[in-house]
Amino acid sequence: MNEVSHRRIKTNRIWVHIAEQGRGPLVLLLHGFPEIWYSWRHQISFLANHGYHVVAPDLRGYGDSDSPLSPSSYTFMHYVGDIIGLLDHLGEQQAFVVGHDVGAAIAWHLSLFRPERVKASINLGVAYFDRNPNAKLGESLIRTFGDGFYISQFQEPGRAERTFARYDYLTVIKKFLLITQTDNLIAPPGMEIIDYLETPSRLPPWITEEELQVYADKFQESGFTGALNYYRALDLNWELTAPWQGSKIRVPVKFMVGENDIGFDINGIRQYIEGNVFRNLIPDLEVVMLDGHHYLQQEKHHQVSEEILSFLAKFPPE
Repeated sequence: MNEVSHRRIKTNRIWVHIAEQGRGPLVLLLHGFPEIWYSWRHQISFLANHGYHVVAPDLRGYGDSDSPLSPSSYTFMHYVGDIIGLLDHLGEQQAFVVGHDVGAAIAWHLSLFRPERVKASINLGVAYFDRNPNAKLGESLIRTFGDGFYISQFQEPGRAERTFARYDYLTVIKKFLLITQTDNLIAPPGMEIIDYLETPSRLPPWITEEELQVYADKFQESGFTGALNYYRALDLNWELTAPWQGSKIRVPVKFMVGENDIGFDINGIRQYIEGNVFRNLIPDLEVVMLDGHHYLQQEKHHQVSEEILSFLAKFPPE
């Protein structure tokens, strides 16, 4: 298996597309928004060449995977069920799980719900927070950041899709993947977030026009609704995760974040991941901060690949 191969498998009552390469211990790579398996293109070949079976799915709602219509089909229970079904299909009891952004949130909850299926986890960009028993997440974000906050706007069915449609797909992808601002993604009053985000006039050196077009072409086929439905299930997730209130992550974790990530300093994320609460929730934890922005596995792909490999090497095959 010298090249990336593709197939679709049936899991948890949907068809999921996976890209895979290599042989050895299984490593799952879970992408974020607005991405597809292709976000891990650098890590797939790198890890495969170092003796791992690397599998990068398109999450439900994305790319060549199925997109159920109802937002209620995009809870953490559904995503975790997809991953468990994928592991079963591959005949693997455990896997290393690497997640970024939405994929990191899914990886955290996979480790929370089914720790016996996770050998170790590496998460990028989105930290783990215990469930707040007093406020639903979606409602809390709207109260805290207002209607201009991107997640606030994403929660209303159809709203983001209508505003995204004012631009071509490549421009929408550029507005998100090339974000360099470090404050919160909050549009001014009366403005939609997609109009507020800038379109860079020049590309950074870590990505090409052709690579960005891969994302644009795929979202032109699938649309954005499936990807956005993750955000529309936030309050339902809050209800479903009540039994895990106060629970700890009981698998080894490496957490990576860019020091220029969105809201990293302004929201107190730096203090949180360096403090005792985060470490108490995740007793077996390493934290790595890199000089980068949100899409670290692409912007700093050499460093991220090496950080992943060095962590995996701590768990030799039994």
